[in-house]
Amino acid sequence: MSVLVGRDTRVVVQGLGREGTFHAGRMREYGTKVVAGTKPGAGGTKVDGIPLFDTVAQAVDETGANASIIFVPAPGAMDAMLEAIDNELSVVVCITEGTPVQDMTKVASLLERSATTLIGPNCPGLITPGECKIGIMPAENFSPGPVGFVSRSGTLTYEIADALSRAGLGQTTCLGIGGDPVIGLPTPEAVRLFNEDPATEVIVIVGEIGGSAEEHAAEYMRAHGKKPAVAFIAGRSAPPGKRMGHAGAIVSGNQGTAESKVKAFEDAGVPVANAPSEIPGLVKAALRRG
Repeated sequence: MSVLVGRDTRVVVQGLGREGTFHAGRMREYGTKVVAGTKPGAGGTKVDGIPLFDTVAQAVDETGANASIIFVPAPGAMDAMLEAIDNELSVVVCITEGTPVQDMTKVASLLERSATTLIGPNCPGLITPGECKIGIMPAENFSPGPVGFVSRSGTLTYEIADALSRAGLGQTTCLGIGGDPVIGLPTPEAVRLFNEDPATEVIVIVGEIGGSAEEHAAEYMRAHGKKPAVAFIAGRSAPPGKRMGHAGAIVSGNQGTAESKVKAFEDAGVPVANAPSEIPGLVKAALRRG
């Protein structure tokens, strides 16, 4: 069992340029079914054996693609996301950094009426270890197992997944959802997916200062949690009002502080690690408690 992607996922790469071609190759090496790419004006040709199409609609019609990954530069990222949603792809991953917030609000309004799940933008993607990778994460850090993992931080996703794998704690699926102010799949919804996944036995939630997604995820777990969970909040030492890293990682007043997020999780019965290195131990304890 996996969340969102698995062996039957068929991927079209939107923007099969230099970066798209490189990462498409890594995904194919992992076993992901990369069946098409899009590059306007290049339809009918191939790149590294991947057939190119002018539009996503053509790629879907010809190859049966049901997911996409977007490497389109920021000015065109919104149109790429809207094209994927319009073609009813089940999962869309937008790697692009710097997508304007006003563009994402338009995308978000369309997602509300769509069956598409959007991961990102400005994210590393997602991976179901041993089955499918749609993203830019180093596959060797991940392994199959019972841990459902959602993270707003790209680098911490890699670091923590590696620590879990080394401790013998593989993952069902890892979701690197991105840290921009407006994203497709927010933390609470990702947590819900893992909470309802039969194969996931414990959930790891990696958040950051800024916004209220973690507080809402804690509220969800308090009311509906069926699985034990462990959390970590990055940015505890950030000065109030100062942006740290991601565009969404900014604290305003008492909202989005590390303290408010830690308290929300602890009030929901979710232990919070003080450092990433503590997460494997907390996960093992959570699994023992059942």
